[in-house]
Formats: sequence, C-alpha cells, structure tokens
Amino acid sequence: MIMSILVAGVFLAAYLWSAKTGQFEDPEANANRILHDTELVKNNIINKHLN
Repeated sequence: MIMSILVAGVFLAAYLWSAKTGQFEDPEANANRILHDTELVKNNIINKHLN
C-alpha cells in the first residue's frame, strides 16, 4: 500500500514538473512544423537553383 502511494507521488511530481516547465504549451506545434518545413525546404532549393 505504501509503495503504491509512493509511486503515485512520483508520477504526480513528474507531471507537475513537466507542466511547470512548459511541456504542454502547444501540443500541435511539432505536427504543424513538420508540414511547413518541407515547403520551406522546397522553396529554398528552388531559389538556390534559380539564382
């Protein structure tokens, strides 16, 4: 019983730490960044070949 409370406390502390440090600020940012990065890379490659 005490061990399960201790484990739950560790998980609670880890969750509070991650929330405090901004881990959950914008969950969609990485997914959207992947989509837009490829377009930027394509445009940079095309611009380099044209110049």
